[in-house]
Amino acid sequence: MILKGFRFGMLLQLAVGPVCIFIFQTAVSSGMAPAILGVVGVTLIDGLFILGAIQGLGHLLSKNAVSKKWIRAFGAGVLMVFGLSILVGSFGYTLIPSLSFSGVENVHNVFVATLLLTLSNPLTIVFWTGVFSTQLIDEKMSKKNMYVFGTGAVLSTAVFLSGVSVLGVLAGVFVTPGVIEVMNGIVGLGLIGFGLKGFIKMRSAQ
Repeated sequence: MILKGFRFGMLLQLAVGPVCIFIFQTAVSSGMAPAILGVVGVTLIDGLFILGAIQGLGHLLSKNAVSKKWIRAFGAGVLMVFGLSILVGSFGYTLIPSLSFSGVENVHNVFVATLLLTLSNPLTIVFWTGVFSTQLIDEKMSKKNMYVFGTGAVLSTAVFLSGVSVLGVLAGVFVTPGVIEVMNGIVGLGLIGFGLKGFIKMRSAQ
């Protein structure tokens, strides 16, 4: 069952999102240590989301349309703020002084950033609730097996993003500081784009 959860989680990882992009950018610009600390942050929150789904929190969220609306707004706002911060940082400015992401000395900031970026999509709990409901019906999964399946899914996050970190470090060896700044700008724009997409979904759901 843990292998089944791992395979399912790896399939989900192929849909590259803002967290994956941020981890890669961190590895390129700051090295392996900050990136791995970021991976730890992502894995921690994913684990809490899956635990929440198993405990049924997703059902509560899915029944409250107002809560879902404000959660989407929160997530979209977080993505846009971080995107703007990285974007202006590529030009030598600082939007959020306490969360400057460049440099190995800021590994703590990277950890906080990945925690917030992962938390920017708390509706993931609703998704995992749907997954476990399906597994419960189709395969008569017990509560114990749900935890084992969820553990496998969490492990897939750690393994996949660790691989992304390694690729980022290898890429960082071959790129110049100027290219890294351009990449940071692209990452910033990408996060802003994800945030705008979240606001659009929120409005269309009204």
